[in-house]
Amino acid sequence: MRRFLAAFLLLPGLAAAQPRPFNCVGAEQLEDDVLAVPFARGSATLREAGRAPIAAAAELAKETPERNICVLGHADRSAGAETSTQLAAQRARAVANALAAQGVERDRIRAEARVGAYSGRGAEPGARAVTIVVLPAPP
Repeated sequence: MRRFLAAFLLLPGLAAAQPRPFNCVGAEQLEDDVLAVPFARGSATLREAGRAPIAAAAELAKETPERNICVLGHADRSAGAETSTQLAAQRARAVANALAAQGVERDRIRAEARVGAYSGRGAEPGARAVTIVVLPAPP
């Protein structure tokens, strides 16, 4: 297996993607270019109501390729801390995958779970949403 991996890594034209250096610490505090994707209670399945904010975030990301995206999945603690964290992560992953499917480079997207207090916006209760934050361009 090691030989195969070493040979694969040395093939010309096949560069490994380098993750972009950014994090989502403090993303909840930003107010510009923040969109909410609603989810049904206890579900990580994207609904039709979530398609428009995802499309808007993808379009903004394509227009400004120097900006990265934080995808913050939310869940309350009603199902217990571990289950709620898993649900929040699944929601974030679903939205991150939807953004990637719309042409946003995967290395520009960070998907993270946030359990407990919610500071996002949207018509759905906050603990049943994912917040997409298109970060400001780096200096």
